[in-house]
Amino acid sequence: MNFELIATATFGLEAVVRREVENLGYEIIKTEDGKITYSGDERAIVRSNLWLRSADRVLVKLAEFDAGAFEELFRGVKAIAWEEIVPKDGRVIVTGTSVKSALHSVPACQSIGKKAIVERLCKAYNMKSLSETGSEYVVKLTLLKDRVTVTLDTSGAGLHKRGYRLRSVEAPIKETLAAAMIELSFWRKDRILADPCCGSGTIPIEGAMIGKNIAPGLTRNFASESWGIISKKVWEEERTAARDAIDNDQKLKIVASDIDAAAISVAKANAKNAGVGDAIEFVTGNMEALRKLDAEQNVITISNPPYGKRIGEEEEMKTIYEAYNYYLKKHPEWSLFVITADKNAERKIRKKPADKKRKLYNGKIETCYYQFYGEKPKK
Repeated sequence: MNFELIATATFGLEAVVRREVENLGYEIIKTEDGKITYSGDERAIVRSNLWLRSADRVLVKLAEFDAGAFEELFRGVKAIAWEEIVPKDGRVIVTGTSVKSALHSVPACQSIGKKAIVERLCKAYNMKSLSETGSEYVVKLTLLKDRVTVTLDTSGAGLHKRGYRLRSVEAPIKETLAAAMIELSFWRKDRILADPCCGSGTIPIEGAMIGKNIAPGLTRNFASESWGIISKKVWEEERTAARDAIDNDQKLKIVASDIDAAAISVAKANAKNAGVGDAIEFVTGNMEALRKLDAEQNVITISNPPYGKRIGEEEEMKTIYEAYNYYLKKHPEWSLFVITADKNAERKIRKKPADKKRKLYNGKIETCYYQFYGEKPKK
């Protein structure tokens, strides 16, 4: 069976997620703000959840229709063949959003949607009520200018929850954003990666997983695994294929540091849990990763420094920016990619403007991804 699938994306990462979907071999139907729609079968659902590094979730699009009144919403939702998706004991949860629509009350839309699904299922299974004791099915009603899109979430927990982060530090960067930052950079597995403000290690860990071709969702579970739509055999086959695809022979040079020894301890534990503990050199010290690589050529620095929002961070940021400036001057072939909410970071890092800037969101914080390109690598 073929489905219309949607990979949701954080604002600004649509092009990255689109490229990831295309690399899996699936046909893109359209790209919009926050989502990439494509076509695929049951196996595509599995592969998308296992392999998409920068997407937030994988949804199945079930229907799309106009609704300017609750009765139209009810009929549109009820027309979907829910009995082909949800078993008699399935637990249905309806979420929703409404933008510039006559039906602006999201709780009311959710209630109407749930009632329509329950009525359809009760009739199909000849039941007066549903037990809802089985697997969870999260349905989302997205209303935009009176146009309703009904989707089913196949992922469960967001795809940024890889499962390796046993411990964290304050204000960690999301795994999906870290992966996207790497994919937007010049770094490749045969080059050197540095992160001098690594915190709990998310950026170097994501880099090592990319370098070793480790599927980001390999060690976690997904909501759709417990459904009857996709056989367990398909999940087993795709997980086996993902394990076989890991390149444990790939030699990587990734150096990460943090001024906080406790953060380095957390980062080491997380890297080990992700299966890349041997691929990253973690060191404690202020910008120590750059100092250790001072003799190297063509270093790619990707970092998420403090944003200056907490006491004492402004002075720390000044030291970090000065270090960036020093190493970029000393090594013109080095490249720097840094994400920050500091709107003055660009001129503090280097006098001339960044080669490229991209607005991104780290959680709810609006940030800018500054990209300072080094000279072309020497052959």
